[in-house]
Amino acid sequence: MVSVREWLGARTTVGTVFVVAVLSVAVGLVNISSPPSGGILGPYIPETARTTASYTGALTGFLLLASVFGLRSRLRAAWYSTIVLLLVTAAQGLVQSPGRAAILVGLSGVSLALTLFNRRAFDRALDLTVTQLSALLAIAGAQTYATVGAYALREDFNGVETLFDAFYFALVTGSTVGYGDVTPNTFFAKLFALSALLVTVSSFAVALGVLLTPAIEARLTKALGRMTESQLDILENHILVLGYGELTEPILEELSGRARVVIVTPDESRAKRLADRGYDVVTDDPSDEEALQRTRVDAARSVVVATNNDAEDALAILTARQLNPDVHIVAAATQRENERKLRRAGANAVISPAALGGHFLAESAIGGSGLESLEERLLSERPDEPPADETADSTTDSER
Repeated sequence: MVSVREWLGARTTVGTVFVVAVLSVAVGLVNISSPPSGGILGPYIPETARTTASYTGALTGFLLLASVFGLRSRLRAAWYSTIVLLLVTAAQGLVQSPGRAAILVGLSGVSLALTLFNRRAFDRALDLTVTQLSALLAIAGAQTYATVGAYALREDFNGVETLFDAFYFALVTGSTVGYGDVTPNTFFAKLFALSALLVTVSSFAVALGVLLTPAIEARLTKALGRMTESQLDILENHILVLGYGELTEPILEELSGRARVVIVTPDESRAKRLADRGYDVVTDDPSDEEALQRTRVDAARSVVVATNNDAEDALAILTARQLNPDVHIVAAATQRENERKLRRAGANAVISPAALGGHFLAESAIGGSGLESLEERLLSERPDEPPADETADSTTDSER
């Protein structure tokens, strides 16, 4: 059953902000085709400010969409930008017609409350690569060069009178739009326009490559049966399945549709098949600390370890218990004599399929109700109770 904390968690926050962004774009486009009459704050602000607010709603929505991608990666910088943009979106809605912006203002308030409530979930620092920094510096430098140069030669340009006109020329030149309303009139102005064209277009090309490369990598990652980093960053209240074996398949069938399941397995071909079936898979060593940190074992609801190798299961249990001392760990022991060892490794509950099968057969042979008696034993068991010593275990085994 989904908890209230999960309903109000980071994933819900990202979803509501995305809805506000799309709605802001839609309202902004409607305002462009049909100017609004004015909202609650309309009579108290100048006409120019009201018109600007109604037309810039689409731009605010696109900026919010960019913040959504940052929130999916749990970036603190995206959290700050989202707070500011939600306030701007709500303010824009208050100066527009109530019929168009009422829902936008209400959802902006809800999203703002959720974003503030989940502040701790977005704690990752913005770590830009050298390529990303180079792309940003290239764009900033190219735009500055074209803007300052066009403004300095404004007398040699047709249509450049202010600094904003110069920036407009730099932007349409770098984006290769070239409306033709700003043109150079002299030889030196044409030379400068050529240089500005080369510099700005090159900077945009670099930025485009930086943006497309992660998208291509994400597609390749999905094709190989792996989760992307943005998908991993947003995980919470999920069930982490460490390893995959014959015992794992029936567990996945039972959990399918009931909870978010993430599987960690080192077998790439098996990971690809699981991903094709719709499961979230990470191709990595299930006993590796980095792998469990990437799959957010610290935010997992529980951990399931059920492969065909009890030794590997013990290592995975030890690692998971070290990274999250409070998580509930359930393990399946291939060999009955390893139940005690898996408990000592940190599992809260250990079940031996061989022992369960034998119990069912024995109860059925003597005419008993094997399933009911087993259910009573499991319900009366305290998984958090410390394991008994070896003498008590031996006694219990002999009694069984």
